Amino acid sequence: MTLTPALLEELELLNMFNLNTTQQGIKIHHHNADPAKIAAGIRLHGKGMITQPDGGYLTPLGQQTAEHAQTLVTLLEGDLK
Repeated sequence: MTLTPALLEELELLNMFNLNTTQQGIKIHHHNADPAKIAAGIRLHGKGMITQPDGGYLTPLGQQTAEHAQTLVTLLEGDLK
């Protein structure tokens, strides 16, 4: 499996979510956001991981995926607590 720029953008977007609450989402502002970030949001929405193409909230699948993504980053950064 290759970590393509598109996949990395999706992972980066999933890492922006606060996993401590389901009441906090994110918003991708189309008028000034990086086009790659906009495209990642659209793809994650299409995969059923976020509620809106411009962010919104994590779905149950998105919550699980974001937990794995954030754990992976933590492990690779060596910030185990």
